[in-house]
Amino acid sequence: MTELTRHALNYLTGFGNQHASEAVPGALPIGRNSPQRAPHGLYAELLSGSAFTAPRAENQRTWLYRRRPSVVCGGYGPLAHAHWKSGAAQGEAAPPDPLRWGPTPLQGEGDFVDGLRTYVVNGEAGQQGMSAHAYVATRSMGRRALVNADGEMLLVPQQGRLLVTTELGRLEVAPGSIALLPRGLAFKVDPLDVPARGYVCENFGAAFRLPELGPIGSNGLANPRDFEFPVAWHEVEEGAYEIVKRHGGQLWRATQPHSPFNVVAWHGNLAPCRYDTSRFMTINTVSFDHPDPSIFTVLTSPSDSPGWANVDFVIFPPRWMVAEDTFRPPWYHRNVMSEFMGLVLGQYDAKPEGFKPGGASLHNSYVPHGPDTDAFDKASSAELTPHKLDATLAFMFETRWPMKPTAWAMNEAPLEKTYADCWQGLTENFQPG
Repeated sequence: MTELTRHALNYLTGFGNQHASEAVPGALPIGRNSPQRAPHGLYAELLSGSAFTAPRAENQRTWLYRRRPSVVCGGYGPLAHAHWKSGAAQGEAAPPDPLRWGPTPLQGEGDFVDGLRTYVVNGEAGQQGMSAHAYVATRSMGRRALVNADGEMLLVPQQGRLLVTTELGRLEVAPGSIALLPRGLAFKVDPLDVPARGYVCENFGAAFRLPELGPIGSNGLANPRDFEFPVAWHEVEEGAYEIVKRHGGQLWRATQPHSPFNVVAWHGNLAPCRYDTSRFMTINTVSFDHPDPSIFTVLTSPSDSPGWANVDFVIFPPRWMVAEDTFRPPWYHRNVMSEFMGLVLGQYDAKPEGFKPGGASLHNSYVPHGPDTDAFDKASSAELTPHKLDATLAFMFETRWPMKPTAWAMNEAPLEKTYADCWQGLTENFQPG
């Protein structure tokens, strides 16, 4: 545990809960949301993550009590960014081939915003769909903050710890954990270890939530109590901030004379959080067949068609593989859903050699995929005893819409031109009669 964690960071727990926190005693009004005069001369401000008339169970909002309101900001001008893309219109036409990339190079000088590179896009920014990005950060954001008005951002660190400062407090996020940052919230991401590398899912649809458990019952997968939320914290250092805003699929910048991280107290259920994936309760087969990957869903963003997610966040963590006389790795399949995968740690059981930590793959809608030749041969002849998959963590952003790779992904990123060759050794073994 770092000095930062011991002395500055504390956490509230419970996904979807109403939380309340104050950095100064008495800063949080009791019994009134927006009193005539907020305590300590603060301003009351409401952050809404849903329409005012959304059903109570789905309504997301948080009251902020801050030293200056967020309206105190200069006018916005365009900010150029060559590699951060949003929406299907900013993607490239690509053949329906399986695609795989090697680890994103740890090079360049830039902060989290500068270091974002978009792999794939679909949908429309601010409306529906998602984008998947890589990031490499070699310096802090300093007095620079990001507000994404188009979508919430799910951070998946792969190398290096991050300090995520938000309007509601701070989160330290290490590889193996994730951070979920609500749409419209100001934040900045500073690497505690340099360089830092990881992945981002930018979700334009319904906010991420825990999936329903159905026949699983009341326990399993990601438990609400394991999600951690920051306590109130406000920056005391004076000085101007650059505000970078993602709006309408474009980047804009403005300067304001004070820190956006000036919230002294807050209460509500719309807040950033972190989750340690080692706390995920895996449920796996003990009879036969490999279960559908949906059994590993951590968070889901539903669409208007039940069961067809706008985007699911799925993990493949350490787990026991126990089954009777059956093939253990994922089966060969073609899926109506599109799958973008990344590897945080170790090996992925269907691609034990070619898929590297820091890399990524794309298997679009109805693109066939599955274990490579080596994985198939090994699994077909393995002794069928209980086997522990350990020291591994892969993840998947799965979406109902096809993904379009960007020009960076196809021309500049470490795209493996011969990825499809990993299946060429699967010869015909049919034996009539």
